[in-house]
Amino acid sequence: MYKNKKIYVAPMMQYTDKHDRYFLRIISKNVILFTEMIPTNAIIHGNKEKLLKYSKDEHPIILQVGGSNPKEISQCALIAKKQFNYDGFNINVGCPSRKVENGRFGACLMNEPEIVGKCIKEIKKNTNIPISVKCRIGLGEKQNYFFLKRFISSVSKSGCKQFFIHARNAVLSKFNPKKNRTIPSLNYEFVYRIKKDFPDLEIIINGGIDNITSIKDHLEFVDGVMIGREIYKNPFFLKQIEKEIFNNKSVTTRKKVLEKLVPYIKNEMKKNKASIQSITRHTFGLFTGIKGSKRWKQYLNNIKFMKGNIKDIIFNGVKNINE
Repeated sequence: MYKNKKIYVAPMMQYTDKHDRYFLRIISKNVILFTEMIPTNAIIHGNKEKLLKYSKDEHPIILQVGGSNPKEISQCALIAKKQFNYDGFNINVGCPSRKVENGRFGACLMNEPEIVGKCIKEIKKNTNIPISVKCRIGLGEKQNYFFLKRFISSVSKSGCKQFFIHARNAVLSKFNPKKNRTIPSLNYEFVYRIKKDFPDLEIIINGGIDNITSIKDHLEFVDGVMIGREIYKNPFFLKQIEKEIFNNKSVTTRKKVLEKLVPYIKNEMKKNKASIQSITRHTFGLFTGIKGSKRWKQYLNNIKFMKGNIKDIIFNGVKNINE
């Protein structure tokens, strides 16, 4: 029933780093992962290894960038493909931050589809990495389907065939990024209409999706679903997705996930000087819905002060939790 349908974990600043992605990949083999959004100038002028390196186990993985300079974006796409072998390259045209707007990228670019189009054309001239755009359904408090349709039409003519659409407007003048993730009203119908009006495009819906029934309902109308906050606060939601969307019955238990995470923690601490808490912080929600989950979170808050064998440290925190 869901053949060729895809599920994505949304890019989330300060959350979907390489440690989180490795952890999520242990739970789910079929979802597609995104990096955090990385500005193009950071990639070009910064420490590329630190910003872009990831574990081979994270595939498939898509790099999301923020920027509006076609030459710079094209340079980043080339780096993503040739140096780091990312499976896809996504341009952020949805971030509702005023800071981002001042840098001329994010949601404000929905007002300039010709700039987005130039970026895509420049990328396609230099590399064959699959390109996608993540946007909103519109800007400002008033929803306007034809604004969204014009944007999709213009950008798709430049060669972009995949769009991730957050089904909310971005209200830049009134709400901060946090409020923009929840306050503007959801309008899934706009996204469905885009798929109907552009049947040859791949359309992925995003925004407020937090249960398996909702995922199944959306997949009746679009090509894929992107989920962010719900997976971060309840990562084992991925187990249900594996079972019910991908028909994968061999999904692991929570404690087995932690067993597989231990060698990764040891390696990152030894080779890359990572702190244990920089990795375990992503497991806060692992026992959501299980008796004892509160104790697990309290335990993780103090884990950086603990001494001893990494496996013992981790499993001392779950010994009283009955999964």
